[in-house]
Amino acid sequence: MMYDPILLIIAVIFMIVSMLVSWQLKRKFREYSETPLRNGMSGAEVAHQMLRDYRIYDVEVTCIPGELTDHYNPVEKTVNLSEEVYYGRNAAAAAVAAHECGHAVQHATAYSMLELRSALVPVQAISATILNIINVVLLLGGIFASQIIPIKTALLIIIACNLAFTLFAVITLPVEFDASKRALQWIERNRIVTASEYDMAKSALNWAALTYVVAALGAIAQLLYYVIRYIGLTQNED
Repeated sequence: MMYDPILLIIAVIFMIVSMLVSWQLKRKFREYSETPLRNGMSGAEVAHQMLRDYRIYDVEVTCIPGELTDHYNPVEKTVNLSEEVYYGRNAAAAAVAAHECGHAVQHATAYSMLELRSALVPVQAISATILNIINVVLLLGGIFASQIIPIKTALLIIIACNLAFTLFAVITLPVEFDASKRALQWIERNRIVTASEYDMAKSALNWAALTYVVAALGAIAQLLYYVIRYIGLTQNED
């Protein structure tokens, strides 16, 4: 049940699409990184200025290893920028730094969708643990798995877990779009970038947002697959 060819095809399709989007994002980032920001500001300096402008003084800006590993940690209240963004002095670095600070602004203003996504984090973690247990049972149980967990029951549990993943992925979209909107408005309003640099910054954030769109569509497709499997199983029993 867990290793159905159709499910494998769905996973492969979205994995390939995700890889292509990620490749294009990295390509665009490298391309835009070759054009120095006219004002000479680094990503770290952009982040510090944006936080000051919004009077957010309890968030630290840190540098972390990796490529495009940038993220905001609401628990530790840190804007974590990759080395390319932290030290980069280009439109892409400015855009990403401002985007992550956009999440800090969301946190400071109690943006509802960010709070909802944060509330779903433990639910998602529990769902992942449950799915891992089911996978182990199915892998080790073999033909006896249905005696341990009835197929319909297993499908319902899988649907519930995938629903949690899907909700998280879908709710992530407005959170990311809003952070990008705040970032672009701020860098334009404060003349952090020129008109041509703004276009590059917007393009970089759009490609980054597309990675979340692909992830959400993949989650929806997988959830629908299991729902269809359950409906088909129910109808066959009638």
